[in-house]
Amino acid sequence: MFKALRHRNYRLFFAGQLISLIGTWMQSVAQGWLVLRLTNSPFLLGVVAAASSLPILVLSLPAGVFADRLPKRSVIIFTQTMAMILAFILAGLTLTHTVQVWHVLVLATLLGASQALDAPARQAFVIELVGREDLLNAIGLNASMFNLARAVGPAAAGLVVAAVGEGAAFLLNALSFLAVLWGLLLMKLPPHPLQPAKHPKGQLREGLLYIRNEPTIRALLLLVANTSLFGFAYAAMLPVFARDVIHTGPSGLGYLGGASGFGALLAALALAYMGSEPSLDKHRGRFLLLTLFIFPFFVIGFTFTRDLPIAMVFLAFMGCSNVASLSLNNTLIQLLVPNTLRARVMSVFVISVLGVAPIGGLLAGSITEWVGSVPLVIALAALILIGLNLGMLLLVPQVRQLWTRLDLPEAHVTRIS
Repeated sequence: MFKALRHRNYRLFFAGQLISLIGTWMQSVAQGWLVLRLTNSPFLLGVVAAASSLPILVLSLPAGVFADRLPKRSVIIFTQTMAMILAFILAGLTLTHTVQVWHVLVLATLLGASQALDAPARQAFVIELVGREDLLNAIGLNASMFNLARAVGPAAAGLVVAAVGEGAAFLLNALSFLAVLWGLLLMKLPPHPLQPAKHPKGQLREGLLYIRNEPTIRALLLLVANTSLFGFAYAAMLPVFARDVIHTGPSGLGYLGGASGFGALLAALALAYMGSEPSLDKHRGRFLLLTLFIFPFFVIGFTFTRDLPIAMVFLAFMGCSNVASLSLNNTLIQLLVPNTLRARVMSVFVISVLGVAPIGGLLAGSITEWVGSVPLVIALAALILIGLNLGMLLLVPQVRQLWTRLDLPEAHVTRIS
């Protein structure tokens, strides 16, 4: 289950990221509570979430081009440093009681710009640390790391915010970036291979043409985008749901986020085990479809809950099924895409997840402010997702092949004229 950790560089990456991600989840929960406390507006809560996604939508494609051209470690060091500085600024504004909503909006937008460059480089960096053989195991461990932080970070943030306020959570996040920077600097990597002297615009076109000419890649990316737009609406509205439906405070919000992270952690560990068992590995397409289809049903069940422990159970199942489908989708794409195009294709994957999800949160916040019912809006979004998944299963042959094709071809390069 942990064989990717035999690689020294990956161990450094794993340890640094785990510490940093706990801080990131602390900031995410504290920021949502801060915005709700300052504005009492579900719409503005969605606006702040969308502010971080706009740079990802605009910048991720060119960022993928540069991530393919530049040493990925250098790119990640730069982006992590920028994120640390932004966290220190938000902590300073909050601790001095001068923070305003527009401050949060500007900082969220700048953080989104940093993430737009960071995410494609990070996704494509993993295979350089572990190789193709241990890729699925490493992606499973990455998801385990992410969701262990997702289980610990929100709960810790709830306690910190309830005890001393949001500023302390932002400060702890800023300090946590020192761990990931330390790990990156200690890595021993081979020289970055020289790339052909192509114009960035031509390289961007090359990546988009590859996606257009590969129907399986297109189908996988569309499945991710559908889930992000309609399935993640609950995440942006979770502070409103916690306060107005469950009738709990910041500590209860932290427990809800932690429950989702705990379920996701179990899924990630199962995927890491799958990556070490070839007999299970060949069924990844079937597991992807199963987890993809059951996720919105858990979301609908969640909307009927009015009790904190029951809501935590549903969120655990939601986190489990959601992370399993995302990680399997990520693995299939990375194994199908040639090395020279990986960051560019993964930049579209990043847009499909990080860029699209906050738009769903903004739509959910706008409709919630209009109709006044968070559970109704979340359930409606989940029903739309069920319809989209069924439509793709019936109309797109490549989606059906995920169930019937048990073997995955080696990465190949499409001829681009």
